[in-house]
Amino acid sequence: MSDTGDPESVVKRGDDVDYEPVDAAEGLSKGVLLDESDGAPNFAMRRFELAPGAAVPRHTNAVEHEQYVLAGEYVVGIGDEERTVSPGDALLIPAGVEHWYRNEGDEPGAFICAVPNGDDTIELVE
Repeated sequence: MSDTGDPESVVKRGDDVDYEPVDAAEGLSKGVLLDESDGAPNFAMRRFELAPGAAVPRHTNAVEHEQYVLAGEYVVGIGDEERTVSPGDALLIPAGVEHWYRNEGDEPGAFICAVPNGDDTIELVE
């Protein structure tokens, strides 16, 4: 049962989200905001934090990503292009497209990432 009293809905408090380091990228941490374990049938929503100086290697995912930048300014590479993003920017990273992140600033970056539920194969690109 959720905070709202409705068994179909969920309100998860920020203090209840655990953040864990992401193995493939030093300086990146992930907290799962909502997913199948919360009863979300279609999508998982996660919050990532990218520490100053952190870099996420070039990789692909089997599923699409929709992202919304919450904090900081950092570089996102998608395909053959790099773009600097900042709070309020939204990104679509199609399934199978190479992408990477680099925080060259002094402030942490943070973003929300929504993905379809189910298996997501992540492959690092040499």
